[in-house]
Amino acid sequence: MFNRAVSRLSRKRPPSDIHDSDGSSSSSHQSLKTTAKWATSLESLLEDPEGVKRFREFLKKEFSEENVLFWLACEDFKKLQDKKQMQEKAKEIYVTFLSNKASSQVNVEGQSRLNEKILEEPHPLMFQKLQDQIFNLMKYDSYSRFLKSDLFLKYKRTEEEEEDEPDAQTAAKRASRIYNT
Repeated sequence: MFNRAVSRLSRKRPPSDIHDSDGSSSSSHQSLKTTAKWATSLESLLEDPEGVKRFREFLKKEFSEENVLFWLACEDFKKLQDKKQMQEKAKEIYVTFLSNKASSQVNVEGQSRLNEKILEEPHPLMFQKLQDQIFNLMKYDSYSRFLKSDLFLKYKRTEEEEEDEPDAQTAAKRASRIYNT
């Protein structure tokens, strides 16, 4: 799912290539309504790098940033092809998030914990069950609080204020059309 999102994101044209029907650039319109997209689902939020940044900022204040970091690490792990890289990344994920001595331990069910022996023979979906648990924890707990948080609401207000401000270039074009007719 995340891989598809990344490939979709990479195919999008840069803001400088997007224009309104009158030929004026609409890069300011591209960034607008991002909070509305984020509010549709956790998946939409996680597909947007700015959304991930804001969500991490929120989770850091909630002392649960490790959840999204684990989820992102698992997404990166799934993309690896080289067995040696997979072993290294699997060990890194285990040591950082899953072991009893993990520096950023995530809260997963005890029976779901991995045995260290599995790290020697990694496969792309070896963390999937744990990743799904953390995703659901974020979806039904942290995400709903994020949408009600001051951080999200402030960003949303800023976005709405920017939308309400008339674009100076567009106003100048309208004025020139009025006075040149």
